[in-house]
Amino acid sequence: MINFRGKGILLDIEGTTSSISFVYDVLFPYARRELRGFLASRWDEKDVALARELTARDAGFDSFEHWRFIKLPQSESPIEFLCGELLGFMDADTKSTGLKAMQGLIWKEGFARGDFRAHVFPDVPPALDTWNRAGMDIRIYSSGSVAAQKVFFAHSECGNLSQYLKGYFDTTSGPKREPQSYSKIASLFRLPAGEVLFLSDIAAELDAAATAGMRTALVARPGNAEVFAPRYPIINDFSEITVF
Repeated sequence: MINFRGKGILLDIEGTTSSISFVYDVLFPYARRELRGFLASRWDEKDVALARELTARDAGFDSFEHWRFIKLPQSESPIEFLCGELLGFMDADTKSTGLKAMQGLIWKEGFARGDFRAHVFPDVPPALDTWNRAGMDIRIYSSGSVAAQKVFFAHSECGNLSQYLKGYFDTTSGPKREPQSYSKIASLFRLPAGEVLFLSDIAAELDAAATAGMRTALVARPGNAEVFAPRYPIINDFSEITVF
């Protein structure tokens, strides 16, 4: 059990609120399958153009046009070029801000069409409700884009859970394994770091959050990799957290 007397709770998604298998077996294959058609139909839209530019910067270029000029074979269309680069990022499981933004746009369409609903563990909705009633400021920090996080929790198998969430953070706030990211997030909570509890299944993320001064706990869920991190309390269910 964890007795928490702070005011903020920061949650990872994959392996914490939701199963790793849903992300890897449903969301990632869907984005891969839909990518080419999505780019062809949405190429000129503002959000897609922004994701293009972010991807180019992740690849080390000032702009998508600069990237194209340097790398694009004359016989290849810009859409095919970007599609190939993004698929390469997917293959490498690259934590690219641009890739995550593009995946989020594709998933948004899938959620809107009802192609799937986001998996959450059964203890998550009642915990969110309990914490919310206790006055907790509950927010999400994931490598997936903020847009993807919002649509994920708005379309869960248990209904719209976004009513419980007051904020979302992605890698634009900093890498998840760097202490300064958590210091920045605590400042955006407008709370001392010690009044924020961070829950994750990744020990390196907990290390970074703890270094920044946050309270931490390791979440052990079915399907998660076994983690040896005796320095952190371990929970299997959000009901093991009592807030005051």
